[in-house]
Amino acid sequence: MKKKLSIVLVHGFWGGAAHWSKVIVELANKGYEIIRAVENPLTSLADDSERTRKMIAQQEGPVLLVGHSYGGAVITAAGNQPNVIGLVYIAAFAPDAGESPGSISQVHPPVALPNLTVDSDGYLWVKPELFHESFCQDLTAEEGLVMALTQKAPLASTFGDVITDPAWKHKPSYYQISSNDRMIAPENEERMSARLGAKKIITLAASHASLASMPAEVAAFIDEAATALTKD
Repeated sequence: MKKKLSIVLVHGFWGGAAHWSKVIVELANKGYEIIRAVENPLTSLADDSERTRKMIAQQEGPVLLVGHSYGGAVITAAGNQPNVIGLVYIAAFAPDAGESPGSISQVHPPVALPNLTVDSDGYLWVKPELFHESFCQDLTAEEGLVMALTQKAPLASTFGDVITDPAWKHKPSYYQISSNDRMIAPENEERMSARLGAKKIITLAASHASLASMPAEVAAFIDEAATALTKD
């Protein structure tokens, strides 16, 4: 089934498809032949979910959607496509109807919230000099520097875009919590994962960038979900 299943990886704010690079290698080594990493514009939830839906539509077989950070909101919006068999959230937003990433963040503000700044064009940045300690403190300083200087800033307004029909209410879900997350409060991740009715929840002692700092564990979790959802 690995050859038929498409794994579609969806990045979040302050990064692009390349944030999945280590996970992609791990999944390829596990025998997955169809792995796609969407490059979203981060201009609105509508734009990003539409781009993701187009990627889903290009896949001939079943699709497992995997979202990191804001990418969780994207898969929540885009995951109701008929060929999507499940959702995997990696330290991600999983909004309910009427919720946005911004409204969820207000419940338990993340530690790194003061390290965000909006520029004159309306783009929201993690201050580059504070990116490593905010986003990926368990990576090397060099990796943090590269992530900081290649970060893909979203339009700040995207934080307020709301979900209408959450895919997790219709599709089986899995959730990975990062207990040392400074971009999404772990308390929010615990709350969101609990209400999903997730088939499995795991907690990694990782930063927000668990996909980069613990790629073997993240890939193993994705593999576990894929195996369980295709065993029939």
